[in-house]
Amino acid sequence: MTATHNTTTLPFTGKTAFVTGGSRGIGAAIVRRLARQGAHVVFTYQNSGSDAEALAASVRAAGGQAHAVKADAADAQALSAAVAEAARVTGKLDILVNNAGIFLPGAIDDFSLADFDKTLAVNVRAVFVAIKAAVPLMPSGGRIINIGSTNAHRMPFAGAAAYAMSKSALSGLVQGLSRDLGPRGITINNVEPGPVATDMNPPTGDFADLMHGLMALPRHGTGEEIAGMVAYLASEEAAFVTGAGLKIDGGFAA
Repeated sequence: MTATHNTTTLPFTGKTAFVTGGSRGIGAAIVRRLARQGAHVVFTYQNSGSDAEALAASVRAAGGQAHAVKADAADAQALSAAVAEAARVTGKLDILVNNAGIFLPGAIDDFSLADFDKTLAVNVRAVFVAIKAAVPLMPSGGRIINIGSTNAHRMPFAGAAAYAMSKSALSGLVQGLSRDLGPRGITINNVEPGPVATDMNPPTGDFADLMHGLMALPRHGTGEEIAGMVAYLASEEAAFVTGAGLKIDGGFAA
């Protein structure tokens, strides 16, 4: 007998979620998790169109609802339009996950202002743009979740100052916006991963061993583990959690 979902029991049935940078890695795990729990998920991609379409197709094949929209997170107009498109699915937007991010390393002597500006454009400005576009579409009970980084609290390597600064900025943004959005019944929080196994950060090699040596749990996390934290914050169980940064880093910053 083939198991089928009883959609009346899924926590996000009838809800629309929008995930930036959802075609690969942590973003794809979040898309799959929210869709599996009943949400209609709209997610953006920039260059990996084939990955995005394959992900959407796999979600639909499993009985979920998802579709991909091409939008550069650094393009405010395109990102705002993508948020509006997501809301057209149900006339509202219940869950916003700001996952898109970039890591451009470089020592202060060599780090260009162009890379500095690009880091801020994607990791900070795009988050603000998406939130600004989403809030008018959100009912009471809305959820905003940003994917930050444990590097906002601990950066033990040289060459990542701009990245660490960009993720630290999200802490202030979330704390401040929690005051703006609380009266509307909307929560906003950061999820702050440590090393997570992705194509760009494989859990093998000398650099991985170095990171593991700094951790209480000496291993990479998984995209599914990060997605689990996101799903919790998006749920009714987290209705009293706002303005917070939740580290999920294996003790990297402990």
